[in-house]
Amino acid sequence: MIGLLKGKIELLFRPFVIIDVNGVGYKILVSENVYKKLNVNQNLKIFTYTYVREDALDLFGFLELEDLTLFENLITVSGIGPKTALNIFSFGERKEIIEAIIKGNVGFFTSVPRLGTKNAQKIIIELKNKMGADPKLDLSGKDFMENAEILEALRGFGFTALESQKALRSIKGDNLSIDEKIKMALKAMGK
Repeated sequence: MIGLLKGKIELLFRPFVIIDVNGVGYKILVSENVYKKLNVNQNLKIFTYTYVREDALDLFGFLELEDLTLFENLITVSGIGPKTALNIFSFGERKEIIEAIIKGNVGFFTSVPRLGTKNAQKIIIELKNKMGADPKLDLSGKDFMENAEILEALRGFGFTALESQKALRSIKGDNLSIDEKIKMALKAMGK
């Protein structure tokens, strides 16, 4: 497998970059965040993930090894393919993605096109322990599913994911129904 390439950028053609490595041009898919940092004729060292399928051979590129490692973790989640995982990097840097996983920020992941709530929840559930989970955060069972439903309802009222999460954290009390929690969250936001 091809894990690292060093060469000169010959062509930028969103979302691809073509790198000349000793006369051979490698076509590499990169995130929007990486693409914005590149220029034609620039020397580049890029870490790559080689994706092989019956009908495709694709290279996915990252400027830092830690980004490649996170990408490889993301594609271990069932339902998350390499193009979706790369797209996540277009919506946030590594630190933001890890923080979204640790804090259970479903809204961050659902803001990525073609990434629904169920797959966002799967990413969080399957990767939180690998990312150094916040012990106060329970992403398992009934509470997690209820919180995801409440966040979705609040977003339906037009609140941002960040506002919705802040309101959800402000809810105090045990044995509350989902409707009661939504009402309390709306009250906390002054509605």
